[in-house]
Amino acid sequence: MENNNRIKWGIIGLGNMANQFVPDLLRVKDAELNAVASRNKHEALEFAVRYNCSKSYGSYEALFKDPEVDIVYIATPHDSHAELAIKALEHGKHVLCEKPIALSYKDALRMIEASRKHNKFFMEAFWTRFIPSIKEALEKVNQGIIGDVKYIKADFAFYADEKKGGRLFDKNLGGGALFDIGVYPLFLSYLLLGIPKEIIAKSIYNANGIDLQTSMILQYENAQSILHASIVSESDMKATISGTKGHIQLNSPWFAANGYSVIKEEKETNFSLPNHGKGYTYEVTECNNCIRNNQIESSLWSHQNSLDLSKIVEEVRIQIGLEF
Repeated sequence: MENNNRIKWGIIGLGNMANQFVPDLLRVKDAELNAVASRNKHEALEFAVRYNCSKSYGSYEALFKDPEVDIVYIATPHDSHAELAIKALEHGKHVLCEKPIALSYKDALRMIEASRKHNKFFMEAFWTRFIPSIKEALEKVNQGIIGDVKYIKADFAFYADEKKGGRLFDKNLGGGALFDIGVYPLFLSYLLLGIPKEIIAKSIYNANGIDLQTSMILQYENAQSILHASIVSESDMKATISGTKGHIQLNSPWFAANGYSVIKEEKETNFSLPNHGKGYTYEVTECNNCIRNNQIESSLWSHQNSLDLSKIVEEVRIQIGLEF
């Protein structure tokens, strides 16, 4: 790891997410793209050439066995997260696993247990937690700038063409609105208000039984969140955190906000915080710092945080009758 003083990264699953993530990884000075792997060796080679990576493998197992790889970023479809994360940890690798952590709370628990058993860093890739605007807005909430939080409104929605098919509409790969993007508004509510007392959720399905859009009300002791996820319509993707003394609005798209506004006593104050790259740089830095400090989890997005959120997502899944 100390060779070139950089943490060496391996990537498995070389689709859309990996192509968004790697340019940001390359922006981080103490990170090095060391190896990539796909089940198709030609795709792996193409990806490696695209990002000037010296090693490509035609199997995930081969990358897990590479002694030079410090941490594996798992960007495969949701259904394979648990199995692959556990295998990587068993091979002595640290792991950053794309969200959602897994398709069930039971699998999420197995992944965390593997991290603890093998004493290796593991984190669910909730990059939004590390975005400067989110961190700063959370600090302002905790300082009481807007009083007591009473209401959160957040959504994540875009239009995807079902006729073109793909992973989003594939039930076997954990497709649908809830697991792909619904986890984001649920994350924001959890980050600010914790575990809800009650959840009410309703969905609209397609013929294959995946949720095309899901709306959720999270009931707390003294607050409510109204959340929405859709892969069949668009929205402004702003998020509002309302308190007794004012409210905060996160710029669109709120999960990668480049700034926010505090609206208080009819006065609006804007804060601009442009992201470095697309915003994945911050979670990469967090992983590197944790590894250097011999931590097996992040204090900002801990194992318990992932387990709590997984339990909330599972409750929604049960409510809407989604079965994988």
